[in-house]
Amino acid sequence: MRTVVTGASGLLGSNLAIELLRQGHSVRATRRANSRVAHLEAFAIDWCDADLGDEPALARAFEGADAVFHCAALVSIQRRASPALVAANVDGTRHVLAAMRSAGAGRLIHCSTVGAVGLSEDGRPCDEDARWNFAERGMDDGYVTTKRRAEDVVRDAVAAGADAVICNPCWMFGPYDARPSSGRMIVDLVRRRVPGWTPGFNNFVDVRDVARGMILAWHRGQPGRRYILGNENMPYRDMFLKIAEIAGVPAPTREVPRWLARLLGRLGDVQERLTGREPLVNSVAVGYGFCPDFIFSSERARRELGYAPGPIDDAIADALAWLRQHGALRPSAPPA
Repeated sequence: MRTVVTGASGLLGSNLAIELLRQGHSVRATRRANSRVAHLEAFAIDWCDADLGDEPALARAFEGADAVFHCAALVSIQRRASPALVAANVDGTRHVLAAMRSAGAGRLIHCSTVGAVGLSEDGRPCDEDARWNFAERGMDDGYVTTKRRAEDVVRDAVAAGADAVICNPCWMFGPYDARPSSGRMIVDLVRRRVPGWTPGFNNFVDVRDVARGMILAWHRGQPGRRYILGNENMPYRDMFLKIAEIAGVPAPTREVPRWLARLLGRLGDVQERLTGREPLVNSVAVGYGFCPDFIFSSERARRELGYAPGPIDDAIADALAWLRQHGALRPSAPPA
């Protein structure tokens, strides 16, 4: 079948395009003029230039598509929803839907984030119906706010007759992380740039499992329904230990003092307010690092889609190998 992927140069989009090809589908991928796609040159992807703000170009890309996988987004830790975040994540989703209508394309599989779902309020992992409580916890940064608004755009379109499902991936590791994005955690740990661990939790998953989950959502998902695509809930400390063991490097040995993290977060807030640029860390990022309630359940996806993620260790090992092979990390020395 004929598929289109937006954001195919990123970690998820790359692995999704590869998996679609592996399953026998044709893949067209949209890109911006300055997108780096050399890491995908070995794959039979039909690239076309189409910015998220250019509906006619998007419509041309979507012609004849049975499914459009919308993975393109602007990711940021900025505290507020900047005009750029709104344009990419909210307006961009609206443009994709309008272009699909013009082109007569099939189902939209919209990639959101678990940050649009909620934080646990009772110690149990959140499901898709959790209450969104990020604002009251001071963790409503511009990214999660705009991704949540983009979900509203999709649901409104479904109410008006569009065919679309929503996928909410967790923290992904795996190959083809060219930037790198979430693989930055691996790079920084291997390069000994992580000063310590924080006591917060996250949900970690192999990006290839998320790609397969999105394809399952295309075939089996109910219109307008959310599906959390994650796997293992664990504290950052345990993940750091796991990455260090697989990479063969020392793990961080101390917890970052909360007072120090809060101070650095506030300094980042000031920097962002004065310069308008994204800091390395701000108070929202610190909040994530210390939050024990960022935990999620993929039971709905398992039950309704047949989603079956595997161990996260394979994703870390393959991400590490790819990063070393492509220059983000030096290759390991050969054994003596």
